[in-house]
Amino acid sequence: MELSNQENTYIQKLVKDAKKAGIELRTAGTVKKNAALKYLADLLDFERAEIKLINSQDIEIAQQESLPEAMIDRLMISDKVIDSMIKSLHDIIALKDPVGEIISGSTLPNGLNLRKIRVPIGVIGIIYESRPNVTIDVGALCLKSSNAVILRGGKEAILSNKKLAQLFQSALKSQSIPFGAVQLLEQTQRNLMYAMLRMQKEIDLIVPRGGEGLIHYVVENSLIPVIKHDKGVCHIYVHKTADIEKAIPVILNSKIQRPGVCNAAETLILDKSLAWAQDALKTLIENGVTLHGDTMTREYFGNIAMDNLTDEGYHKEYLSLDISVKVVDDMTSAIHHINEYSSGHSEAIIAEDYSAIEVFLQKMDSAALFVNASTRFHDGGQFGLGAEVGISTGKLHCRGPMGLADLTTSKYIVTGNGQIRD
Repeated sequence: MELSNQENTYIQKLVKDAKKAGIELRTAGTVKKNAALKYLADLLDFERAEIKLINSQDIEIAQQESLPEAMIDRLMISDKVIDSMIKSLHDIIALKDPVGEIISGSTLPNGLNLRKIRVPIGVIGIIYESRPNVTIDVGALCLKSSNAVILRGGKEAILSNKKLAQLFQSALKSQSIPFGAVQLLEQTQRNLMYAMLRMQKEIDLIVPRGGEGLIHYVVENSLIPVIKHDKGVCHIYVHKTADIEKAIPVILNSKIQRPGVCNAAETLILDKSLAWAQDALKTLIENGVTLHGDTMTREYFGNIAMDNLTDEGYHKEYLSLDISVKVVDDMTSAIHHINEYSSGHSEAIIAEDYSAIEVFLQKMDSAALFVNASTRFHDGGQFGLGAEVGISTGKLHCRGPMGLADLTTSKYIVTGNGQIRD
């Protein structure tokens, strides 16, 4: 995908400014970074009416273009979302700055002093869809960890993202931090994103978060290391020993509290020996949830309204008030089903049998496992990380919510007194 001269000039300047800012950020002190984040939090509060007005224009366009309701939900900036962004900023301010932390240290037999310390990764490219709050949350995490960041949001949120990025620039300027520290790719053409993914000399890491199509595009086209934040086909397995008083609230919360997000439950697995399994399904229906099951499950729960599975089957991430249902003979069958269909995001077991819980925890291999608790807790803020870049479903570098420490790498400092190697 070739760029025009104007596009090439634009992207080259963007990455050059980011690279320069990344070098300067290595020596930026915690006090200065926190002051910029505090200034930004105050700006968000002061400008909330303008932010909501601009966001409403994005919403209107999205509705005119008939974008999915789940995407529009993630696109919306309400007072609650602004309050959440402000809280995230204050939480990040309160977190310990990871830069310079000594991970390990020792003195070698030859007298050399060896230290392994945390350092910024450098320049990070974040590619995301819908959520304008990512502009603030991820920008703040990158700044606090002394990384320069290039933010590439989707066209559906471009007006909101531009406004939030402008506020971030004002906050940087207030503390004389280079503007290249947090930049938004304001042109949303795909060829610019493609060009960004090929700049392995300028950008150190790419983090995509969004739909399956976006993730696959980035992974297939990037020459830069990628930490993907993939879809969430999250499962709840209700064991034969489950307590109904715990189970139904957990199931409901996991599915309906906010169905359009990656940590919402998408498949409910029920042990066939559960006497009250039908009660759980009826409760979901009463709360507006549409059930989907395979032939065996629909026959087993013959008196419960249940649609057939979609063409994607149990791989489906609904992001809506829909859930797949599977009846199983025992826990072995449940574990086999989850291992076959899981996206590696979140799995939960509801049970009172300690030995069954331990087997489940040992045989499941997702980023987070929950015991008698909602999958909706799989979140950086809920885990005490202040905010998150996203939830990594891969296994290298980081897994689960990607927080401050995950935005650093390490280097060794070796101090001697004239030693030479034999």
